[in-house]
Amino acid sequence: MGLPYNMNWAGLLQNLLLIIHISHVTCGSIKFSVLEELKPDTLVGSLSKHFQPPYQLLTKEYLWMDENTGNFYTTEHKLDREHLCPEETKAEACIVLHNAIVGLSGDLIQFPVIIKDINDNAPHFQNSEIHLKVSEDVAVGTSFYLDDQAQDTDIGPNGQLSYHLQGSDGVFFLKVEEDGLLIMLVVQTALDRETQDLYQMQLVATDCGAHPLSASVALTVTVTDVNDNCPSFHADSPRSATIPGDSPKNTVVTQVIATDPDTTPNDAIVYSLSPQVSERAKKLLSLDSHSGHIQLKQDLQNYNSEKLVLRVLASGPRCTPADTWVTISVLPKATQELTIKIGFIAEHHNQTLVLPENQPPTVLAVLELEGDSSFKGSSLAIEGDMPFSLSPQSGKYLLSTSKPLDYEVKSEYHISVVVQRSSPESSVITPSRQVIRVMVEDVNDNAPHFFQCHYKVEVEENNQPGVILLQVSASDADSGYNGRVTYRLHEYTSAIFSIDSVTGQLSALAPLDREQQGAYNLTVFARDSGSPPLESQATVIIRVLDQNDNAPVFPTPHFIFFIPESAPPLTQVGRIEVKDPDEGQNGRAELQVGNSSTPFVVDNIQRTLRTTANLDHETEDRYELFVLVRDNGHPVALTSTARVTVFVEDVNDNQPKVILPSSNSSCLALSPGTLAGTTVTKIYAIDKDSGLNSEITYSVIAPGPPQQNSPFQVDSRSGNITLSHQLLQKDMGMHHLFIVVRDNGKPTPLYTTVWVNLLVNESTAHCSLDRAPTWTGTSDLVQSRSRAPICEVKTTRSDLYVYVGMIMTVVSIVLFLVTLCLYLKYRSLQKRMRGHKNENEIPLRLKDKYYSDE
Repeated sequence: MGLPYNMNWAGLLQNLLLIIHISHVTCGSIKFSVLEELKPDTLVGSLSKHFQPPYQLLTKEYLWMDENTGNFYTTEHKLDREHLCPEETKAEACIVLHNAIVGLSGDLIQFPVIIKDINDNAPHFQNSEIHLKVSEDVAVGTSFYLDDQAQDTDIGPNGQLSYHLQGSDGVFFLKVEEDGLLIMLVVQTALDRETQDLYQMQLVATDCGAHPLSASVALTVTVTDVNDNCPSFHADSPRSATIPGDSPKNTVVTQVIATDPDTTPNDAIVYSLSPQVSERAKKLLSLDSHSGHIQLKQDLQNYNSEKLVLRVLASGPRCTPADTWVTISVLPKATQELTIKIGFIAEHHNQTLVLPENQPPTVLAVLELEGDSSFKGSSLAIEGDMPFSLSPQSGKYLLSTSKPLDYEVKSEYHISVVVQRSSPESSVITPSRQVIRVMVEDVNDNAPHFFQCHYKVEVEENNQPGVILLQVSASDADSGYNGRVTYRLHEYTSAIFSIDSVTGQLSALAPLDREQQGAYNLTVFARDSGSPPLESQATVIIRVLDQNDNAPVFPTPHFIFFIPESAPPLTQVGRIEVKDPDEGQNGRAELQVGNSSTPFVVDNIQRTLRTTANLDHETEDRYELFVLVRDNGHPVALTSTARVTVFVEDVNDNQPKVILPSSNSSCLALSPGTLAGTTVTKIYAIDKDSGLNSEITYSVIAPGPPQQNSPFQVDSRSGNITLSHQLLQKDMGMHHLFIVVRDNGKPTPLYTTVWVNLLVNESTAHCSLDRAPTWTGTSDLVQSRSRAPICEVKTTRSDLYVYVGMIMTVVSIVLFLVTLCLYLKYRSLQKRMRGHKNENEIPLRLKDKYYSDE
C-alpha cells in the first residue's frame, strides 16, 4: 500500500509515537483505596509500580508524596468520607481524583483514590422524643407506625440499623420490616388507663459495624381513656348528719361523695334523690345534682327531734346508678341563743381584720361568750384547718395567728368560730357559728421572676433598624405596685440595643455588622414597683449571622513578579494574597486567571500563580494579566480583580548568529595596493537574548599561518576587519581568519565561529572556495586566544561524495531525534537544539579534529 505523495516517513513516525504516548497516559487504570480518618503520614500507595521517577503530586490537601519513591501518605487534613462525598453518602464508592507529574518527561496523570468507610458515625434521630397516644381498649397485637427512623451517614454494615425497646416491661414490643424502613410498636398485653396511663421507654437504634454505635430516643405512650368504669360512693361519703332545729334556709347539711376512675368527660356524675324519699324530706331538703350538697330549702323552727332518711343515687354515662342512704337528725331548737362578743386588737376596718403578710404569730382579737347562764361547759372552737388558734384565758379566748401568713398563698380568710355547748336536759351538742373575716395585706417580698434565665437569639447582620430581636418576660407574685414589672438593660450595654420597659421587647436600633462584632452578651433587669423595689436579671446572648456583604480584597491592586525563562511548567511565579472578612462559604474565596490565553494558572490551595508552559523571553518578555477572585456567598457571589505583571527574565539560551559573511566558503579579493587602516570587510552577528546575554565580541583565533604575521585585525566590538599595515609581497595569497563570535552571558558565554577568507591578488575578480577551511586547533574556543594551524583545503571530488553521504546520514539522525523528543515532550515547547548548526556555524565537540560539511 503506497503513501500519499505529501506524507513523509518522519511525520508518520512522529504521529504514531504521539498516539502511543497519549494512550499510555489516559488509558492507564490505576486506583488506590484508603480508609477514612487515618492518622497523618500513613502510607496509602505508590506510583513506583506504574511510572518512573521523579514524582510530583499537584493536589496536596489530603495526601503528600515522596518525590523519589512515589509513595504517598496522609496529611494532617484527615480524609472524612462523609465530608468529601456528602451527596454520595450511601453510594458504594467515594472517589477523590488526584493529579501528579511523573517521569523525566513531565507527564501529567490523574488517578482516583477511593475513600473507604469506617464506622465513625453513630445513628441519630431527628427528634429527641416520640409521643404516641393509644386507647386503653386497643386489641392485643395492634401495631402503630413510628415515623421517626434513625439515620446513619455511614454505608454498608456501618450504616445498617437494628432497633430494640428498653423499659417496655413486656407491654409493648417492636416489629421492624423492609430492612428497617418500617418500624411498628405492637401492643403485647391489655392496657388499663386506670392502672397505668403513661409508659416511658427508650427506642434504641444500633448500627451493624464491627464496633457498633447506637443512639436512643425517648418513646412516650399515653393511654387514653374509654368509659369502662361506673360511679361508686366513696367510703368517706357520710351516712348520717345532724342539724340544729333553728337552722336557716340554704344551710348545707352534708355532702355525699361518689367517684368514677375514668377521665373527663367519662367521669361525669349526676346526683339525684330516689323517688322513694318521703314528702317531708323532699319539702325540707334539696340535693345539688353536681356537687352532692344537701341543703335546707326553708328555715327550721323545730322544737322536737326529727329524723329524715334519704336514698341518694349517683348516675354516670351508660351506667347503672349507684346508691347510698343518708340519715339526717334534726335537733330541737334551743330556748336562748349564746352570742360571741368580739374585741379587736389588730388593725381592722368594718369588722374586718387587716394583717400584713409575713408577720410572726400575732394576737388579733379577744372573744367572749354571752347568753343563757344555764348552759355550762360551753366552749369556742375554730372549724377546719386554718392558720389561726383560740387560747382560753380567764373565761375569754385570744384569737391569734399560728404562723406567718402569705399573701401569695391566700389573701383572705373567713374564720368560722363555733360555740360548742351542752344542754343539761338533752345532753345534745348544738353548734353556733360566728365568722370573722381576715384580709392579708401584701408586702413586696417577691422579686420578679424570669420565665427563663438565659435567652439565645440569632439575627442576620445588616438588619433593618428597630427590628425586634426577642421578648423577655418576668412575673411577680406580689400584687399592685409590688407586682408591676418594668425592664431595663445594664448601664454599660451598647447603645445599639434598646428594650421596651413595659413589654420587654428587645430591639436593635442600628444595623449589626458581624465583621465588627459577631456576638453580644446582654444583661436584662426586671424590677418591680414596690418600696423598696426588688429586681432580678437574665442573660441574652445575641449571635450575629453572616451575610455576604464583603467582597474579597487584594492587599495591592497590582502584583509584579519576575521569573526566568528557563523555569519549567508549574513553576511558582509568586503568591497572591486575598482576604475576605466574611465567614463560612461567604468568606471562601477562589482565584482564577482572567486572561485565558496567558500561560499561567492559579493554584487555589497554596494561593500561588504558576506557569502552564515553557516561557521564552525572546518571544514574550512580559505578560499583563488580571486575576479574578470570587467568594462562594449566597445569594450572589462577590468578586474583585487585581492586575498582575509577570516579567520574563532573560536566560542565555541563544547563540550569536552570524549574518555576514553568509558562508564559511565565501571569499573576498583584495588589491595589494589597499591602504593601511582600510576596513576591508565586516563581521555582523546578532543574538536574540537581551542585556549582557546579547552583547557580542569578536576575536580571531587563527589569523593565519604561524610563519607570517597577518596584516588583518578584527575590532572586538564592531566586527570590522581592517588592514593593519601596508600589504607586502609576502602577504600575497589566501588568508583564512577563524573568528569566534561570543556573547557575554553568565555563567558561561555562548559562541559561534565563522571563517573569513581574504585573497590578496592583483586581480580583484570574484574568488570562491570549493570547501571551507578546517579547524585543527584546541576545542576550548571560549577562553582561548592562541594561534593554531589551519589545515589546507583539499578539493578532491571523491572527498566531496563522502561528505555528501555523511550529510544525508546526519540529517536522518536529526529527524529521528526530533521525533523522539516530541514523544517525550509533547506538552511543552522544545528549545532550539544546540547541536543543529546553520550552514555558517561549525559544531565544536571534544574531538581532535573537526570537519566542515560546507
